[in-house]
Amino acid sequence: MTRGKGCGHCPGSHTGERACLASATVKARSWLLVEHPGPWPENVTDLPGPDPVADAVRAAKKAGVRPQLIRRPGRRRATPPVQVYAAFSRGAEVWMEGRELADPAELAALDLAALAAGRSPGLSPGTGEPAGPVLLACTHGRHNACCARTGAPLARALAARFERLVWETTHVGGDRFAANMVCLPHGLYYGDLGETEALTAADAYLRGEVVLDRLRGRAGLPEPAQAAEHFVRAHTGLLGVDEVSVESVTGTTRYEAVVAARQSRYRVALEAVQQSDPCGPDCGENLRTHVVRELTLLNEAALV
Repeated sequence: MTRGKGCGHCPGSHTGERACLASATVKARSWLLVEHPGPWPENVTDLPGPDPVADAVRAAKKAGVRPQLIRRPGRRRATPPVQVYAAFSRGAEVWMEGRELADPAELAALDLAALAAGRSPGLSPGTGEPAGPVLLACTHGRHNACCARTGAPLARALAARFERLVWETTHVGGDRFAANMVCLPHGLYYGDLGETEALTAADAYLRGEVVLDRLRGRAGLPEPAQAAEHFVRAHTGLLGVDEVSVESVTGTTRYEAVVAARQSRYRVALEAVQQSDPCGPDCGENLRTHVVRELTLLNEAALV
């Protein structure tokens, strides 16, 4: 078998020992999920066409919406029908809608510019799967073999517990953190997951909380903002999804963030530092992590 990038034999990778905080994709606040049984090309925009799904994926990318192909773990149904979800997350603006399309050609009617701006593309009301939440497990072996090797078993384990909430998906970013899970509509990323960690994180999300262990961050936020949110949660013990939010971030390699946590506000001074390459030259994306230098309750004494 020909191996894709990141074959899983690189020392130190996929063990849960590497810092993975502040590594969620910063480029996704609007999402379009389209059911496609595969095979999936290395890049979703290379899906062969002309084809309604391929056209929708390329149109979404052009509009500034993150396209993800999805399919059920294990035995996959033929399509059509096609399950489609749209999701958006920006601060307190979090929503998801979905519909099962009898004809994939209906994808052409979606208003992707509206979705990119945080408005409905026209999927609801509809029939099919409920409109979220959705748990995505990356199993995109053509993009990185580690994702299939670690992600497929994870998807099956999640589906055994959470059934119709779970989908396999294409590349979500951060291959060296496989197995990866994304919780939508909030865009929470978890990485380096085993079955136990994934089930714990999914259970927490469904009751409106995060788990800091293996939490990569929240998609759509700059990396230092993801790190600042993480550090404030760790300091305060606040785990509710909506209990902590980042108000501002300034800086380049040394950053200062203001973070709201319930009725309190914190100033977080943090620094980006380089990690050693955990997975060889083919798995070298996003090699920075962040360390906290000072965390201060605003208008009061420093706490750390």
